Amino acid sequence: MVERRLGILVGGGPAPGINSVIGAATIRACLSGYEVFGIYDGFKWLIEGNTSHVHPLTITETSRIHFRGGSHIGIARANPTKDPKHLARALESLRHHRISKLITIGGDDTAFSAHKLAEASNGSLAVVHVPKTIDNDLDLPPDIVTFGFQTARHIGVEIVKNLMVDAKTTSRWYFIVAMGRKAGHLALGIGKAAGATLSLIPEEFPPGLRLKTVVDTLAGAIIKRLAYGRQDGVAVLAEGLVEMLSDEDLSGLSGVERDAHGHIRIAEVNFGDIVKHAVQERLTKLGIKLTIQAKDIGYEVRCADPIPFDMEYTRDLGYCAARYITEGGTSALISIQDGHFRPIPFAQIMDPETGRMRVRMVDVESDRYKIARSYMLRLKPEDFDDDIELRRLAAAANLTTDDFKREFLPLVQDGPRSLTMRMPKASSG
Repeated sequence: MVERRLGILVGGGPAPGINSVIGAATIRACLSGYEVFGIYDGFKWLIEGNTSHVHPLTITETSRIHFRGGSHIGIARANPTKDPKHLARALESLRHHRISKLITIGGDDTAFSAHKLAEASNGSLAVVHVPKTIDNDLDLPPDIVTFGFQTARHIGVEIVKNLMVDAKTTSRWYFIVAMGRKAGHLALGIGKAAGATLSLIPEEFPPGLRLKTVVDTLAGAIIKRLAYGRQDGVAVLAEGLVEMLSDEDLSGLSGVERDAHGHIRIAEVNFGDIVKHAVQERLTKLGIKLTIQAKDIGYEVRCADPIPFDMEYTRDLGYCAARYITEGGTSALISIQDGHFRPIPFAQIMDPETGRMRVRMVDVESDRYKIARSYMLRLKPEDFDDDIELRRLAAAANLTTDDFKREFLPLVQDGPRSLTMRMPKASSG
């Protein structure tokens, strides 16, 4: 008789809803006659050949874990694809436990590891992947969010809402850095929903972004706010701006380290403080004294209890993952589209040039982004065409109009002059 054993592991960083996937997958697999095993700390122990960190999961143990954040079986960023020996050890560790089916939960790096593990097994190991990231940057169809994003945004908005009140009360600015290693979905989602003064995301800038451009954009927003009598504001910055910086600026940042997948450890860079001090220095030269406070939003949202949206969504994903793999499916990413389960083959989601999963960026041509941008308070080309507005801004910056144009016009010359939306005509029927 063929043994029916299924493993579950979680890689990458935490995201609300992980436990819901684990619980739903365990219940569905157990009801299908499988023994289910939780593999602790992702690939960490597997790639070392250590087989002692595997725990049987039961319906009783997992039936209520969907209410809670975090990961019932831990998490790690260990990368089995970094060394062929690691990949071989991972497969051998799974064979030791006679696990022939594996559900991985994680982001693009874990998806890549799952893909390579399935390939290396030559058909002896079935693998499916459940996409997880609060960054919302996996290459799913445009309107399909990654699980954890909605909860992270919800918690982030609550934090920003409170800081907006504090900013107004104390007449200060907050620079809030939100997670998002490459894409700006979370920063924009938080900033737009909360009504922050402005949000800055990587997608709006060309490669080789200079730190001065970020500094001038923020300084310009502060000056524009001052011109209308307000000393307070909140800017939400996507941490992915760090990876956009030019090599010249990046080499000047202290504490730049990389993780097991080669990514910059952005949390170690203190980007918010760097920008804060640079903006304060810029404003001081203009004779403007202002209090700015830097604040990171990240670890507070990653292990939050999932909101009902993510609880339901992730239980669906866990159920579909278990059903698909126990019924013979393999080498696919699990998705729910238009209310229906849709497996996406690994080969379809991998970039043929890089061999890795494609990253979904914010579409800055979409109406969603244009609406967000239209509500932001920041310098625009039109400000320099209006003599009255230009004099007002120059006065707030303690500059002549010519000096103000020299200092800030280059910042907006390549920016959008107007954010027009194509409004469809109403149906006459």
